[in-house]
Amino acid sequence: MEYMFFVCTDPTAPPYVAAEDNIEEWSQEVTAKGMHKMGERLRPISDATTVTVRNGKTNITDGPFAETKEWIAGFDVIDCADLDEAIDVASRHPMAKFGKIEIRPFWPLG
Repeated sequence: MEYMFFVCTDPTAPPYVAAEDNIEEWSQEVTAKGMHKMGERLRPISDATTVTVRNGKTNITDGPFAETKEWIAGFDVIDCADLDEAIDVASRHPMAKFGKIEIRPFWPLG
């Protein structure tokens, strides 16, 4: 099953320590196991644009969809056997320590 990991900042998390950021090691591990489908960092929220359509009118606003101190910093698409395995993989992602990882299963259209 495919899962989306939303890699999020968290102002209540311990401070970021570059020496403890093992993202390359994590990425190599999940790629070697054939789990990692894709992933990227995202530009900061100052580069975000939100689009809504209301009453037939397209509205465009700068920034994220909600005012929050937390924001999505990146994502990964992981193929795991089940949620337990996805939780295990997410727990080893460095942002689980310096931020948080939200896990969501894909919901195929077909």
